[in-house]
Amino acid sequence: MKTPPFLKPEDTIGIVSTARKITKHELQPFLSMLGEWGLLFELGISIEAEADQFAGNDTVRTKDFQQMLDNPNIKAIWCARGGYGTVRIIDAIDFSEFRKNPKWIIGYSDITVFHSHLHNFQIETLHANMAMEIDVKTEATRTSIRRVLFGESYEINYPAKGTLNRNGTTHGQLIGGNLSLLYSLCGSPSKIDTSGKILFIEDLDEYLYHVDRMLQNLKRNGLFENLAGLVVGGMSDMRDNTIPFGKTAEEIVKETVSNYRYPVCFHFPAGHIKDNRALILGREIHLDVQEDVIKLQF
Repeated sequence: MKTPPFLKPEDTIGIVSTARKITKHELQPFLSMLGEWGLLFELGISIEAEADQFAGNDTVRTKDFQQMLDNPNIKAIWCARGGYGTVRIIDAIDFSEFRKNPKWIIGYSDITVFHSHLHNFQIETLHANMAMEIDVKTEATRTSIRRVLFGESYEINYPAKGTLNRNGTTHGQLIGGNLSLLYSLCGSPSKIDTSGKILFIEDLDEYLYHVDRMLQNLKRNGLFENLAGLVVGGMSDMRDNTIPFGKTAEEIVKETVSNYRYPVCFHFPAGHIKDNRALILGREIHLDVQEDVIKLQF
């Protein structure tokens, strides 16, 4: 895997929205944080652009991301907001220059489209909080992103919660992202090969039967079969029908992978939750799931 160059003071961050619309006013806390880190920024044409719910139409968002990819003065691209829209432009983007000179692509949720697509180019990406609302996340969230971008040592340790974990030690490339997006990418050029790797999943605001349907689809596509491990982050604000599904999202995951023997951990501090730690996707990691603690080392 290629690791994009780490940042240094006075590097310029390109800020774009490949999904929902956003204003510069909403980005003010984030821009202040970049200044505290000693970084400069350039706002893309998608910021303040509007086409229904999108940050400009597909052409605007594609052009914006392409310009940031190809501009050698932009050292990383930080996605401003998620929602929906990245899959509409992924096939129109030319990654040829990026593949020769990679830079950090930062975001999560809808940005799973980029994470998966670029993993197939053997380039690491950063699953991390969007620019929007980064000020209301934990200090650990912000610190984790800064440590990765500036090339500092980084690991995640957190207390084991509940009885759903399957203990064990494993290692492999960390991959994944938002469950709904991984589900939607099946059968496309952006689908990821999970064999021998550690898969991370998270999601937000889904009906429980939707969660089950997506997991069954991934299972039937073989994504769970030859994993080295499974990391489950926030499964937040799930909904149910009048007739209950009968299991939590975490219990649905556990049942889906019950026939396999690799380590599995739940409630990992990443996803649509207040404590959304950065994950270096594509990086070889060591995962240790113990009775009282989970350790993930990059």
